Amino acid sequence: MRRSLFRKYFLVLFAAAIFPMAAGGISNTWFSYVDQRAILSALLRSEATSAADKIESYLDGIKIPLGSTIPEDVSANAGVKQLRRLVLRAMHQVPGILSISFVDGAGAERLHVSRIGSNRTEGGADRSGDPAVVGARTAKVWYGPVAYRQGSEPSVTMAMANYDDTGLENTIIAEISLKPIWLIVSEIRVGRSGMGLVVDQTGHLIAHPTISKVMQGADEKAALALRGLGDAIAAAGGTAIANRNAENERVVTAGAPVAAAGWTVFIEQSQAEAFAPLYASLWRTGGLFLAATVLAAVLAYWLARRMSGPIRLLEEGALKIGAGQFDHRINIVTGDELERLAARFNQMAQELAISRDRAERMMRLKRFLAPQVAELVEKAGDERILAGQRAEVVAVFCDLRGFTAFSAHAAPEDIMQLLREYYEALGAIITRYEVTLTSFSADGLMILVNAPVPCEEPALHAVKMAVDMQEAIQGVISGWRQRGYQIGFGMGLAMGWATVGRIGYEARVDYTAIGNVVNLASRLCSSAEDRQTLIDYSVARHLHDKIPIVDLGTRQLKGLDGLVRVFDVETKDRPDLAPNPNGVTAPG
Repeated sequence: MRRSLFRKYFLVLFAAAIFPMAAGGISNTWFSYVDQRAILSALLRSEATSAADKIESYLDGIKIPLGSTIPEDVSANAGVKQLRRLVLRAMHQVPGILSISFVDGAGAERLHVSRIGSNRTEGGADRSGDPAVVGARTAKVWYGPVAYRQGSEPSVTMAMANYDDTGLENTIIAEISLKPIWLIVSEIRVGRSGMGLVVDQTGHLIAHPTISKVMQGADEKAALALRGLGDAIAAAGGTAIANRNAENERVVTAGAPVAAAGWTVFIEQSQAEAFAPLYASLWRTGGLFLAATVLAAVLAYWLARRMSGPIRLLEEGALKIGAGQFDHRINIVTGDELERLAARFNQMAQELAISRDRAERMMRLKRFLAPQVAELVEKAGDERILAGQRAEVVAVFCDLRGFTAFSAHAAPEDIMQLLREYYEALGAIITRYEVTLTSFSADGLMILVNAPVPCEEPALHAVKMAVDMQEAIQGVISGWRQRGYQIGFGMGLAMGWATVGRIGYEARVDYTAIGNVVNLASRLCSSAEDRQTLIDYSVARHLHDKIPIVDLGTRQLKGLDGLVRVFDVETKDRPDLAPNPNGVTAPG
């Protein structure tokens, strides 16, 4: 790969200074990150384990008074009264118990005492299929899912089973408030942003520092995310992992199980705070690295520029001049060959600018002047001759006879091919005679002779051109007729004074003539039949018997007042005209 001298020198000098420093900074940052991650993981796991131990102690503190509520014999009425006293004592000892239900070995509810609802004695309801009864008889101590009450803190059901003296397995079912667990969680402090939360087996919130989040009920989407978080921590071997919390904040989270109930305690801390020491170190390292980078870049740039600067200026100058910015100048002051080369480039740009201006003028002139005429105007160096002025001109109009009927039925490609042949034949003659083509539309052309560049004997010049046009187009028409095209060609010429000059706007300029002579030439063209070239008296009297013409008398032309004397120019292929014994029929 080819590279500039400046780039090669700059990269080598810059890399020699930066690469060792960059390698040291990256390795130091990586090891600092690993150490900080390990410290953070140990801290969060320690907090999670401590909170889990407190929750287990709270649950164990409920098991003892709850287990003491099961009497040895509840078969008699006195036993139920005793049971009621034991239940009330347990609820007094543990304010977190919201209600207690006693289900005997047969599955019948014998007693229900509640702080928030009605009490029942000897209700007899069959609760043998109750999940709490089934779970307690299977696992001895059973914890149910979180229950959410509108406007109150959530609760969880705990059930314990025990055999009485008759061999039946009785069950105590207690509904426990989770507010004490919320108190445990709300006391967790890890930095400024660290906090804890507790979820059950299904991922639903049991406790959160913001109690309203727990009281909102079971959010299945959040529960799914929390279950996934627990699986991710387990897959990581219990170490803290980086994730996004429910508020979509980047946090680092560790967890610890509450084994007795199957719950999980999560401790999270925002990454911004958790890695704040590392970020501070990174900022310091980055600042030093940036300062070193700037210094190395400045030194490398200075050295490389000293060696490659003049060459780069020459390259940029050549590109700009090549792109057409001929006003660009290359400024090199070195006192050697490079300075002389820059001077040659500047001289070349100046000459190219002059050449471009000339080409633009020529392009503008050739839009309405023949190339030779455009060259004359350009060489004169003065376009004032194109400004509006009075001049005696010969206006020439020509168009095809029968073209409208032909174009109404012909295919578009046939029409375009015919017009292409038509304009190629006429264009060569217009260029040869160095006249001005002012406009063309479909099959019609308007040509000016003697403007803007004057010529000798403009009438004779125009008629000679018209004769050549008739002969050329009649040759083309013979080919068209072999293809079945019934088309003819007619012309009209008139001479007189007119106002000539440029008209239009900046983006589009045309050269044209305005005056009665233009209208007369147009009407003569419209009156001409195939093979006819009609001229007015002014043209005819300037021919001086040099071209044979036929006097057609006077005609009334559409749109013109009075009669107009009209003449027809003879051509070689006009067999309909008899030879003139005098050679010329001149106007009398």
